[in-house]
Amino acid sequence: MVSGDWVVVAPKRAARPEQFFSKTKRKRISKSKCPFEDPQKNGNDEPVLLYTDEKTWTLQVIPNKFPVLAHRELCAAKSEKGPYQVMEGVGHHDIVITRDHNTNFAHLSDFMADIVFKAFKERYVAMMHDACVKYVSIFHNWGASAGASIYHPHFQILSLPIIPPDVFRSLRGSAGYFEKHGTCVHCTMIGFEKKKKLRVIYENKEAIVFAPFVSREPFELRVFPKKHLPYFEDTDERTMKYIVDALQKALLLLEVQLHDPDYNFFIHTAPIRDKEKYGHYHWHIEIQPKTSIAAGFELGTGVEVNVVDPDDAVAMLRGEDKKKEMRGKKNAI
Repeated sequence: MVSGDWVVVAPKRAARPEQFFSKTKRKRISKSKCPFEDPQKNGNDEPVLLYTDEKTWTLQVIPNKFPVLAHRELCAAKSEKGPYQVMEGVGHHDIVITRDHNTNFAHLSDFMADIVFKAFKERYVAMMHDACVKYVSIFHNWGASAGASIYHPHFQILSLPIIPPDVFRSLRGSAGYFEKHGTCVHCTMIGFEKKKKLRVIYENKEAIVFAPFVSREPFELRVFPKKHLPYFEDTDERTMKYIVDALQKALLLLEVQLHDPDYNFFIHTAPIRDKEKYGHYHWHIEIQPKTSIAAGFELGTGVEVNVVDPDDAVAMLRGEDKKKEMRGKKNAI
């Protein structure tokens, strides 16, 4: 509906829901060996943003010691290498670190979870003022299979000199729907899901969580502000608190029902330039648990195979599959 991607939903390829439970117990690394317990002592730069309480720091944002993109004053230059186009890897790469070594985002207090998103927004706005930046990506890797090389909870913010391909496709699909129907495609989805309630797992006054009609990965979820908001940075503090609440509730459900899986979540928002151009878009958070591995078919065709119908995934996250199983056992007695 937005991306234009095709997905094969093949539930017969899955055995039982238990196959998606996390198989390995999460390996905790001791604080004494953690480079984020005292980032500066471990060779990191001074924070570019710091939150403290009466005793110590509670959150700090530092430049990544091993950045994907390196910041400089000059913008990334384009050039040609024979038939190939290349661009210099110029941008910002921040790490957002919370103080508690063993408390992941799902279990943070309301206050600390709100602080995390406050830091996201503050750094996002700071990067917006760099004329070289076209897009800012905010994401979280939880667990080794999701790309986290350090156990201590942390988040990443990267600025890019381009609009990423996945975001570009989402923008293009949203624009196409708006041109045809005169309304936001994501607002249409939200209205439909609220009415049918087939795939909604949580909602509050300002935010809603539901599974996509067809998801690329088993148990994929989306968190949307209910009101139409194209730009992450324009979200007011009250609305953001509700969005953070919805994100935490979704992650807790995944943790309980899938036995603490690794996952990624990331923000998709309208780009920071051309405010008039992207009014059709609706920013949101995508959550992708790591429950499957892309194989030859997916890699060779670009077509994902999802072995869990999103409706069944939602039923499992709601606990409805267990209730049904219990009723069946009761009737069999």
